[in-house]
Amino acid sequence: MFAETSELESLVSALGEMSAAESEADAAARLTVLEEIKSACAAAQAREAARLDELRRADEELRGIPKARLGRGLSAEIGIARKASPQKGSQYLGFARALHHEMPHTRDALASGRLTEWRATILVRETAYLTRETREEIDRRVCQDPETLAGVGDRQLEALAKQHAYELEPRAVVDRKAKAEKDRRVSVRPAPDLMTQLSALLPMKQGISVYAALKRYADSVVGADDRSHAQIMADTLVERVTGQASADAVPVAVDLVMSAETMLGGEKAAEVPGYGPIPASIARQLISEGFDPDSETASSLRRLYARPSDGTLVSMDARSRCFPSALALFVARRDRRCRVAYCNGHVEHIDHVLAHRSGGETTAENGEGLCRLHNLVKELPGWKYRRRTEFGDITVIDVITPSGCEHRSTSPPTVGFRPGGRARSRPNWRHRSTLRDVSCVADAYEGSADLVVDDDARTSPMADGRNAAHSEGTNIITSDGALILGAGV
Repeated sequence: MFAETSELESLVSALGEMSAAESEADAAARLTVLEEIKSACAAAQAREAARLDELRRADEELRGIPKARLGRGLSAEIGIARKASPQKGSQYLGFARALHHEMPHTRDALASGRLTEWRATILVRETAYLTRETREEIDRRVCQDPETLAGVGDRQLEALAKQHAYELEPRAVVDRKAKAEKDRRVSVRPAPDLMTQLSALLPMKQGISVYAALKRYADSVVGADDRSHAQIMADTLVERVTGQASADAVPVAVDLVMSAETMLGGEKAAEVPGYGPIPASIARQLISEGFDPDSETASSLRRLYARPSDGTLVSMDARSRCFPSALALFVARRDRRCRVAYCNGHVEHIDHVLAHRSGGETTAENGEGLCRLHNLVKELPGWKYRRRTEFGDITVIDVITPSGCEHRSTSPPTVGFRPGGRARSRPNWRHRSTLRDVSCVADAYEGSADLVVDDDARTSPMADGRNAAHSEGTNIITSDGALILGAGV
């Protein structure tokens, strides 16, 4: 039906321009049909991903690429196409392969709208560790007859798949449990209202034991102060893991990015890299604790400065092939996350956009922060990175994938800055440099502005001319009027 990509684009436009229903019955009916359209689109997208995999592998095989290297980098390309990370791209490629090659009934149920994409994912996940024959049998049992899926929710479907797996291949279930125990780990992710979600994936008995110990202690002391039972459990977890006398006594060990205006009492948000924006008052509280040598939460401080007009960290350069530590820190703080479009990965590598072997310089403009996977992928055949400027001084990186698609990326402006704002009068700031391998020039104003790196200074001028003592850290200082202050050890 849709022979050309342009026809699919027309469908997207038609759905976006569709007027709302006039009656309740019509609105409810449209909800059902649109959900079925989403499922059909998911099936079509999986089919195209599997087809791209086949075409790429066939082409590379004809070019003599070893079998073990066929399709390298494809998961990252699929991730960008789906506006996702390379890890998500890899997971999705596995999902598409399973539907296309091993689970035809699940694929058909998805295409007809009887399954949602998430429920198809559940079936693929719960059969991934089984033999192909067992997976195909579960696919037939669960999805061949439409009545089997009627009224079945997520948990029911998961339980149904597990039940068949236990019956058909019990040994694989035991082996899966043993493998799962090897995957135990601890993770942390941001939560709303300046909170974080700390999670631990543990074997069942260990997880229950940890929770029971925290609950038992909370049961014994609840009512002794104004804390709730849940608060006591949370505080006890922090105290026992960190060894602190109280949960609040954990030293600050975070980076903090803020403008000079915020530092001096303004209300523009600051940012904790890896977490996100935080209120100005909280940022100033963290800084004041960092300056207090008697504070239980005292921390070391790092200072970076940014261009006031747009909040972009100003440039540094270095003559060496490898990025010096201060310049690497500078690029990491500027980019915050992996520079490739749609990837939320942490910056693990600082690399040249234009390779050093091709004449690329070791500068902030030619540097980019990348996650580990994208840093490896960029060296694969067919991947190209192009650097250009827009509006005079905004650096843009274009990523061209082996299939020819282009994706644009710019480093984000620092929080608390208004794009297009004007720089204030130029203060005359100077600091000595203790780094011998970095020579720095920034063009933040019409003329050149001095940029100096100081990695052990004891004082730093503030925007109003006062000095503020701080502990040792790396300082990247320009004569611009905007300040980015970082706390970290």
